[in-house]
Amino acid sequence: MKKYRCGWCEGDELYEAYHDFEWGVPVKDDDTLFEFLVLETFQAGLSWITILRKRENFRKAFDGFDYQKIADYSQEKLEELLQNEGIIRNKLKVKATVTNAQAFMKVQDEFGSFSRYIWGFVNHKPIKNSHKNYRNAPANTPLSDLISKDLKKRGFKFVGSTVVYAHMQATGMVNDHEINCFRYNEV
Repeated sequence: MKKYRCGWCEGDELYEAYHDFEWGVPVKDDDTLFEFLVLETFQAGLSWITILRKRENFRKAFDGFDYQKIADYSQEKLEELLQNEGIIRNKLKVKATVTNAQAFMKVQDEFGSFSRYIWGFVNHKPIKNSHKNYRNAPANTPLSDLISKDLKKRGFKFVGSTVVYAHMQATGMVNDHEINCFRYNEV
């Protein structure tokens, strides 16, 4: 018997696996939160499947998403990244990744962890929405507007409200699985 999935992922094995095992699962560890932050910022203006297909390339290029290493990247490393055909070679996004790693660590210093900071916006538990069709899910919300504004104030780049909402969905801060999806009550 076929499982019902959210319509956005159907028909692509990589998308389906991401949907079935990662999307919407609450993420509380800083390493994974940073990985998704990097991927979401590179996704701005592109499709998520494009980023998923390049995810392993990003992981290799950005030292396993090690924010402590990324925060100290030299100009030479940035130039090397801009020559890497396996990733999105957007100069502003590459530079933003370094800036965001530095800002990420400042948040950790202030709050004890990035997780404590970001999950504090939802009182440390996921918001469960009730969408019958994924097309009804918003691209952003007043809460993602608020988080975006706060991240920008803290020095983060490429963290507009839509990027923030996608990050919230990916990391389980908000459950936007369709109500008939087999994952809706599992995450």
